Amino acid sequence: LPVTQEVASSTLVGPVFFEMPYIVYIMQSVKDNRYYIGQTTNLRLRISEHNRGRVRSTKSRTPWKLVYYETFASRKKARQREQKIKARKSREYIESLLGR
Repeated sequence: LPVTQEVASSTLVGPVFFEMPYIVYIMQSVKDNRYYIGQTTNLRLRISEHNRGRVRSTKSRTPWKLVYYETFASRKKARQREQKIKARKSREYIESLLGR
């Protein structure tokens, strides 16, 4: 938003920034029950992209449902968590996160 005289004279000190959280998510394919782990800043948009076949690695297994997510303040932390989950390569580990 532009800084108008009204805004400049308000009680706000300095610019206001809204940081989007970074989200690590797990989806499950309704078609074959396989899991997909990813990260994004816009979860609704990303799931929509997956379900519309816009993601090459997941388009053959649509539709997808969100089964789990975690939020992080930094992209670095989200990437680290995503890699930790992916490194396990274990359905049992993923299902333990889901409480199954």
